[in-house]
Amino acid sequence: MIRTSMTLAAGLLAATAADAHETAGRHGGRVADAGDFHVELVTRGETVDVYVSDGTQAPVPVAGFRGTAILVAGGKAARVPLEPADGNRLTGKAPAALGDRPKGAVQLAAPDGATVSGKFN
Repeated sequence: MIRTSMTLAAGLLAATAADAHETAGRHGGRVADAGDFHVELVTRGETVDVYVSDGTQAPVPVAGFRGTAILVAGGKAARVPLEPADGNRLTGKAPAALGDRPKGAVQLAAPDGATVSGKFN
């Protein structure tokens, strides 16, 4: 009985640690699943940056990608077109400051035409 409880507790701790790692990104943003990718949303003022990585957290070059961030801040929705910047980052400008944790979604279109989206609450 004690062994089973210890095993269960260890499993819960491991699951919690894995979930916590998934929500905090390398660039100070929040991470969400988007199909086979992970997207990290970072907002600073009007600037929206989205970093794309694969399932192993390795950066995915975004040359040829297109995207849109649909974010809500202050009760207003903003559609922000995203263009490749450098490495694994897409970027765009919102019409107004979004704050650090806007709710919404990021939609990406890969060069092969596949589309994915990640949701941020």
